[in-house]
Amino acid sequence: MIRQIHNMENPFPDVTKETVQDKGQLIYYYDYTEEEDAKRRKTTTKGGGQKHNWMISIDRISHLPDEILVSILSLLSLKEAAITSLLSKRWQHLWASTDTLDFDSKLDVGNNVRLFRRLTPELRHKKSLGYVDWVSRVMEQHEGPNMKRFRACFYLDRRFTTSIDRWIQIAKTKGVEILELEFFLGDGVIDKGHYAFPYKVLGLEKGPNCFGHNIIGFKSLKVVNFKHVDVAEEILQYLLSNCPGLEQLTVYASSNLANLRVVGSSSAALKYLAIKHCCCLESIQIREVANLVSFTYHGGSVRLLLSDVPLLTEVSIEEADWGTVDSIRVVLPQLSCCILSQLEILMLDITPMTLDDDDFGPLQNHAFPILANLKHLELIVEADYCWSLHHLSSFMKVSPYLQRLVLKMKFVTWRRPKIKTAAKCPHPYLRVVEIVGYRGRACAAKHVMYLMKNAISLEKIVIDPVLNHSTDKRVEEVKEEVFAKYHAMQHIKNKVPSTIEFVCI
Repeated sequence: MIRQIHNMENPFPDVTKETVQDKGQLIYYYDYTEEEDAKRRKTTTKGGGQKHNWMISIDRISHLPDEILVSILSLLSLKEAAITSLLSKRWQHLWASTDTLDFDSKLDVGNNVRLFRRLTPELRHKKSLGYVDWVSRVMEQHEGPNMKRFRACFYLDRRFTTSIDRWIQIAKTKGVEILELEFFLGDGVIDKGHYAFPYKVLGLEKGPNCFGHNIIGFKSLKVVNFKHVDVAEEILQYLLSNCPGLEQLTVYASSNLANLRVVGSSSAALKYLAIKHCCCLESIQIREVANLVSFTYHGGSVRLLLSDVPLLTEVSIEEADWGTVDSIRVVLPQLSCCILSQLEILMLDITPMTLDDDDFGPLQNHAFPILANLKHLELIVEADYCWSLHHLSSFMKVSPYLQRLVLKMKFVTWRRPKIKTAAKCPHPYLRVVEIVGYRGRACAAKHVMYLMKNAISLEKIVIDPVLNHSTDKRVEEVKEEVFAKYHAMQHIKNKVPSTIEFVCI
C-alpha cells in the first residue's frame, strides 16, 4: 500500500515536507503490513512489536535543468504538457516554455472531419471558436524564447483571420522552424472561404508590389505546410527567397495560386516540394534548384517545366483533367530524358489514359525513355482496362533495374472488353510486388500471374485489398475487401511457388 504518512514519527527526520517542496520534489512514504514487511530485508520496529518497512522516493527529475525538462515536455502533446503544471510549483510554468506547439485536435484522424461536417453550422462554429480561444490563450502565454514548431489543425476559414494572423506573427517573432496551417472547410477540396496568408505578416501592407530586400522574419523556417490556405505566388517566392534554410514546402488546395516559379539560388536549400489540388494552377517552373530531391504534383493538367535539378530522384505525378489527359504521352514528355534517367522512385497515375480508343492503345510504338536508375515504381491503374497489361509490360521494359513494383488498382463499373494478353517481358531484378486495392476479379488475378511469370527473381508478393483506409466505408466496399482476401487465398496463393513469399494483408 502506498500513501503519505501522517501522525507517525518520520523515519527520515532530516527530510521534511517543507524542504522537499522548496526543492520542487515529490515525496512518498510507504508502510506495509506484517505480511508485506516479512518480504523486506530492511525493517524498523515500532511499538507493540509491529514491523514497518519505510521507504522514501524523491523526484529527481525535478532537479534537472529547465532546458532538459522543457525538451522532455516538447515530446508530449500540449494538453499532456499542460497537465504537468499540477505537479508542483517547480512545474507550474515549465510547459509554457515548450518549443513545440502542435495544437492537434485529432480532426485529421480517421473520419473525424466527416463527422464534424455532419454537425449543425452553429455547433461547428462553436467548436471552432473554442479551438481558436485555446490556441490564442496558449500562444499569448508562451514564455519560451524560441519556437521550433507551430501547427494549427482545425475547421477554420477566413472568419478567424485576425486570430490566425496573430498566431503567425508570434511564431515569426520566436523564430519558428516548422510552420503548419492545416485547415478544413466545406465538403469538397476547394472552398471560397479559405484563410488567406497575409502580406502584412511579412511586413507588407499594400500587396505584392511592395516587396523589399530588407524584410526581416522567418529566417529560421525549414518546413512550411499550407492546407486550405490561399497563398499568392508572391508570398511563396518571398518565402523561398528570404528563408535560407527552407527545405520542405507543401501547398494543398490553395484556390488562388496560378503560377509557381522555383528558380535558382532563391531556393538553394529546398529539398522537398509538393503541390496538390490547387484548382487555378496553370504552370509550374522548377529550374536550377541544386538540392531538390523530391517533387510531387497532384491536380489538374498544368504546364510543367523541370530542368537542372541534379539531385532529383523522386517524382510523384497524378495529373488528370477528368479523363482528358493522357498521363504517359502528355505528362512524361514534360520531364526531360535527363531527369527521367536519374529517377530512383516514380509514382504515376495512368488511369486518365485508359480510354477504349485506338489512339490510347499499347505503348510499344511510343517513344518512351529508359528509366535507367529506377528502383521503385508505383502505378495507379485501371486493372480492367483492355490495354492494362501492355502498359505494365512497357514500364517493365524501360525500367531494367526495377526492384519494387506497387500497383494500386481501380475498377470501372461499365462493361469493357477483356484485357488483352501481353507479350512476355522477363525482368531479372524485380524482387517485390505489391498489389493494393486487389479485388476478386479475373483481371486482377491476371496482373498477379503476369508478374509472377515475368519477374524471374521475384522474392515476395503482397496482396492488400484495402485501397481506401477510411473507417467510414460503405458496407459494399467492406464486403468486396473481405471477398478479395478470400479470393487471393483461394486462387492466388496455391499458384505461388514455394520460393516466393506470399503475404495477404
